[in-house]
Amino acid sequence: MKTYHALALAAALAAGASLHAESPVTKWWEGKYATGNWFGARTSLEDKGIILGGSWKANYFGVVDGGNRQAGAFDEQILFSAKLDMEKLLGIPGLSLNGSAWWRDGRNVNTLVGASPAFNPSALQVAQGWRLLPVYAQWESRDLLPVKDMITLAGGWTNPYYFFIQQPASQLFVNNALFQTKGLVNSGIPWSGANDTWGGHLKVKPTEWSYAQAGLYMAIPGSLDKNNHGLYFEGAYPQSSNGLYFVGETGITPKLGSAKLPGKYAFGGIYYGVENKSFNGQTYDGRYALYWQADQMIFREPSPEKGPAGKGPSDGKSAASAKSFKEPVAPQCNKPSEQGLYAFSFLSYAPKYNNAMPFYFHTGLVYKGLIPTRDQDQLGLAFAYGNYSYDKVQASERTGKPVQSFEGVLELDYRAQLSKFAYVQPFLQYSIRPNGTGLVENATTLGAQMGVTF
Repeated sequence: MKTYHALALAAALAAGASLHAESPVTKWWEGKYATGNWFGARTSLEDKGIILGGSWKANYFGVVDGGNRQAGAFDEQILFSAKLDMEKLLGIPGLSLNGSAWWRDGRNVNTLVGASPAFNPSALQVAQGWRLLPVYAQWESRDLLPVKDMITLAGGWTNPYYFFIQQPASQLFVNNALFQTKGLVNSGIPWSGANDTWGGHLKVKPTEWSYAQAGLYMAIPGSLDKNNHGLYFEGAYPQSSNGLYFVGETGITPKLGSAKLPGKYAFGGIYYGVENKSFNGQTYDGRYALYWQADQMIFREPSPEKGPAGKGPSDGKSAASAKSFKEPVAPQCNKPSEQGLYAFSFLSYAPKYNNAMPFYFHTGLVYKGLIPTRDQDQLGLAFAYGNYSYDKVQASERTGKPVQSFEGVLELDYRAQLSKFAYVQPFLQYSIRPNGTGLVENATTLGAQMGVTF
């Protein structure tokens, strides 16, 4: 009889273990990548310093009111990336080699909405087809100097877009102005993820909370043309049409209050040295713009508490049972919670005589983890506005062309994080005075973005 009970108990324990065992599907769904760990090959490669990545992102748009006409559109992007950590591969501290490429296709929703390129409802329309993106070397001082990563130096076939005006909260949004161009494209400056060129930048951090950086690049006319596929290694033809592209930025990154709320406050300038004409017919050697950025986390949810050191999940007993009932157990805290409310804003100014949009501004709010149990979801609301040049208005009046005054967009998004590697993001865009002329009705666009990291 005792043997029977022992066997029954063993069977019950085995059944319980099987119920708690992690199935292959659950293990995959809770992983970081849609393609998994490649039977261990991915981890093995990363241990050796070879980091491969990729993602797929797609948008579906439905223009339901206003614009040129009401219809639907779909576009997508597949991105591939590779990084070689030369410290792991060859023992060179701080050095890495980086490269990426994308494939983009799909219908341009802006043919339905009628906005200017800077306010295109989709940021995936620039440089469609295959495109080589930056391939460059980067060196970071890491812990060699008094401040971590006190010096960063990068150069090669590169793009200032990936190093300057970094504003993570604005990357939640789908409209081209918020996600990418910051209004600068309408002023003839190719501020885009597709502007591949030769150059490099240097970043210095005198303290943990301040930095200054500057970059010098080749200014290539027509660099955003989809037909060059990011391969204008010799620049545009004739060679004399190329110029210099300079970007400089300085800022502070404080952590405010007892909650250590992270912020970023930056000022920068851009000079794009390609010959151009003003709206009055005068010739200039280049264009320039100034910009200001202010990002701040304004509320942080409390961090979750851990149990006492060395203890696992609760077994139903009091945590204090491990110690004397007279000796309280101090809880441990995780790192500061990322859940909370973030605010961001950006403003740019350019001279009105040769820049179509001399004033651009956007601002927005993003709340991460607003709904209980949905800690990684993000809710965002943003507004962008651009004012057209009065010199351009006068030139348009003289030639009988439609006059552009101002343009804007309001966007509302909710990103539902389905897993660590997949999300779906319904959104609404309201395009205000598309293309700035008043000849196209304000447009309402509903849609959804989907993304997978593989």
